[in-house]
Amino acid sequence: MSFQAYIDNIKAKTGKSPEDFKQLAENKGFMENGMLVQSVKATEITNWLKEEFELGHGHAMAIYATFKGKTS
Repeated sequence: MSFQAYIDNIKAKTGKSPEDFKQLAENKGFMENGMLVQSVKATEITNWLKEEFELGHGHAMAIYATFKGKTS
């Protein structure tokens, strides 16, 4: 599955885009000014996405990758 397919599937399931998730991550304190907070671990973010949005591990990692700057 391509990276874009992961993003498309996440949007279909949750109704949220990567930008929406970035805003939610800012609200939770995982990001500041569009950048990941250095002390935040990938596991914290993926666990949040799995619990709150019922994403699988691969899909949660795709969102985490967008937080790190991946776009395609």
